Amino acid sequence: MPAMTNAPTRPEFLTVPELAELLRIKERKVYDLAASGQVPCSRATGKLLFPEAEIRAWIDGSRSGPAGQTRRPAVFLGSHDPLLDWALRNSRSGFATIFDSSLDGLARFVAGEGAAAGLHIHEDGDEWNLARVEAEAVDQDAVLIHWAKRRRGLVMRRELAAQVQGIGDLRGHSFAPRQPEAGSEILFRHLLARSSLVEADLDCIAPCRSEQDAVLAVARSDADAAFGLQALAAPYGLGFVPVIEESFDILADRRAWFDPPMQSLMAFARTADFRDQAEKLSGYDVSALGAVKWNR
Repeated sequence: MPAMTNAPTRPEFLTVPELAELLRIKERKVYDLAASGQVPCSRATGKLLFPEAEIRAWIDGSRSGPAGQTRRPAVFLGSHDPLLDWALRNSRSGFATIFDSSLDGLARFVAGEGAAAGLHIHEDGDEWNLARVEAEAVDQDAVLIHWAKRRRGLVMRRELAAQVQGIGDLRGHSFAPRQPEAGSEILFRHLLARSSLVEADLDCIAPCRSEQDAVLAVARSDADAAFGLQALAAPYGLGFVPVIEESFDILADRRAWFDPPMQSLMAFARTADFRDQAEKLSGYDVSALGAVKWNR
């Protein structure tokens, strides 16, 4: 008869600390993954348990490279940019779009819901996008490409142009804000903190969910002013006071970069028609379009 051993059996389920150690992440991130349904888990015992076999299959299925990588859907995420929106349609790229905000786009990109995301997230030292991308997309097989510089400022009813020359002049005027996840709102709150005003000094209407909606609120006289793009102020005959030039960049999946939708878009961005449209919209500098800002 063979000798009996007391070797421990391998556990069928992993605990939160064990999964955090396996994935080399913080335990708080494990709870976030479980709450969002991104990892298989069980709550039958009153605490979170993770079936090890399914977890390892999930890890293998998320692996980059031809053996394990699943192809991302041809969806463009992130912040709305008028020039990008126009180019996606006129290049016949085939991309669908979910333009809700920079932070929403980054979160969806990390979750694998799209092939690319447009970002304009202001950071300390007047940098753009890099720190946030490095913090949240460091484990993604992705690259950050510059799209354009855009002139942003106060969009207002034309009759107010002589009264409102800066953020400090918004006191007593109604204002169209964006949702908290929007890059323009992050930047505006930063600039507001450096002005003579506080949030309570603004007579804000309900948040607008796109650049276009914010400018339309001013055009319809629902608000006196918004923090918007020069490219959208001009078509509606609205006043515009420039405040800052921001960097709009594209975070793209490295594999999707070579797929037809992205290649069609970038090829179109090199045409004379594209350059003419950028000039017509006003407030754009596309001279560095395509420059690599982050590559992991």
